[in-house]
Order: sequence, then structure tokens, then C-alpha cells
Amino acid sequence: QVQVVESGGGLVQAGGSLRLSCTASGLTFDDYAMGWFRQAPGKEREGVSCITWNGRRFDYVESVQGRFTISRDNAKNTLYLQMNSLKPEDTAIYYCAAHRSTWSFSCSRSRGEYTYWGQGTQVTVSS
Repeated sequence: QVQVVESGGGLVQAGGSLRLSCTASGLTFDDYAMGWFRQAPGKEREGVSCITWNGRRFDYVESVQGRFTISRDNAKNTLYLQMNSLKPEDTAIYYCAAHRSTWSFSCSRSRGEYTYWGQGTQVTVSS
């Protein structure tokens, strides 16, 4: 049984930092591209960032470029999202998801590509 579990969310002031973690079990982690998504109240879930199965390629939504960094440790079956210079508009539930794509040279931020999802972790940025 596949399980995806996020952690690391919380309340932070604008300009602060948080690091989200996501651990996946029940799958061969390095067969999967991974993505971070977020959903704010009343808004569609958007793809924030993604990373290929080997960690060599990644992509970000324009609004977080230069502030967020995605990474993964395949030995630990863990995905990370380092979030710096946080803004109130970053407030959302953040979700981790897995998409089987071994050997792919790119990753997707399209939520329809992803098979396994976590339950989400709340990130709240106060002004």
C-alpha cells in the first residue's frame, strides 16, 4: 500500500522560511517524479514545483522562482521543499504527489499526471 505523508507546515511571518518534507512508502521512490502542489481557499490546486526521478531536472511556477527550492533524497524516500522569503499569498495547504516516470528527462506540474497524493500540510504566512 502506497503512503505519502507531508510534514513541516506551520505558521510563519512574511519573509520567513519553512522546509516541507514528504516521505513516500510502498513504492520504488526513484521510479517516480515528485511534485509539490498547493491549494488556497477558494482556488484551484496549482503545481508549485516538480522534480525528476533522479533529481536532475526541476520546474517551478513563476510565482515561487528564486524563493523555493525542491530537492529529493532517494536513499531516504524523501522529497523536500525549502521555502524562503515567504509571502502571505503563499498561504495554502501544500500537497506532495508521485508520478511514475522512470528515465524521463523532465517533470510535470500538471496535477492530472500524478497518481499518489498525501493528505497535505497547512502553511500560513502572516503579514
